[in-house]
Amino acid sequence: MARAIWSGSINFGLVTVPVELYSATEDHAVHFRQFERGTADRIRYRRVNERTGKEVDYDEIVKGYDLGDGEYVLVEQDELDEIAPGRSRAIDIEGFVDLAGIDPIFFEKSYWLAPAKEEFAHAYELLLEAMGRSGKAGLAHFVMRGKEHIAAIRAGHGVLELDTLLFAEDIRDPVKELSKLPERQEARNREIDMAITLIESMAEEWHPEEYHDTYTERLLKLIEDKKAGRTVSVEAAPPEPTKVVDLFEALSRSVESSRSARGKNEKTAKKATRKAKAPDPRELSKAELDRMARELDVKGRSKMSRAELEKAVRAARPSRRRAS
Repeated sequence: MARAIWSGSINFGLVTVPVELYSATEDHAVHFRQFERGTADRIRYRRVNERTGKEVDYDEIVKGYDLGDGEYVLVEQDELDEIAPGRSRAIDIEGFVDLAGIDPIFFEKSYWLAPAKEEFAHAYELLLEAMGRSGKAGLAHFVMRGKEHIAAIRAGHGVLELDTLLFAEDIRDPVKELSKLPERQEARNREIDMAITLIESMAEEWHPEEYHDTYTERLLKLIEDKKAGRTVSVEAAPPEPTKVVDLFEALSRSVESSRSARGKNEKTAKKATRKAKAPDPRELSKAELDRMARELDVKGRSKMSRAELEKAVRAARPSRRRAS
């Protein structure tokens, strides 16, 4: 069960909705411990006073801001909390923008927002439904863990989602930062047309479940092979870069290859679609049932238990088929 990492309220005009914040993502990376080579001895880190060499308890550590020349200003956590007492417990929506108008480079981390108590579910559902229909994202400031964030709040996956955004000053200027950027050269029209054709031939719908962390899969296989004493397989080297003189020919071959692959994939997809069965509600999680209930426009789903969602989905599916 997910645990709330922040609690406060969303302020939407004169409407206040107490909410709790939950992390929407999790780290699935493979983590390693450190050992001294040739031994089974773990390497550990300690918080040590550099003058005395003694270990210091975490509660006895304060933050220090470097002024230069060895001078620091020491700041207590209580002092950090006191300079933003209201912002640390409120998400004030200051305006609404089109979600598509936010450059993806600004997105930092995603969270879910849930009503803090059942008595606030109606106000929460109102905001969720209104934002879902408008297609807008609410922009807000709030403080979490001693840091101020700008956030985009939107409707998605049957809940209110909050994405922390980077500030404009956090984004580097690529022209200033990247010394190896070439001077802009005018591409030949036929190369541009062929590149656009290649992009269009590779266009597809976004299905995130089709993308997997293949590096982690190979890493786990490496660990399993070493554990079993098997030979570790080596991945193929990446292809050589395309020569400038071959650029148009490479684009042409890419278009033909993409079209051929797309035709085969479409045939395979059609066969799979014919064989596919509608999912059995008994085998779905509550989140999956909630998503299906939202697609079927089931009312009051946010207050339903898993069993009630399953029953509502079963009741709504036959009526959808009759209506079509």
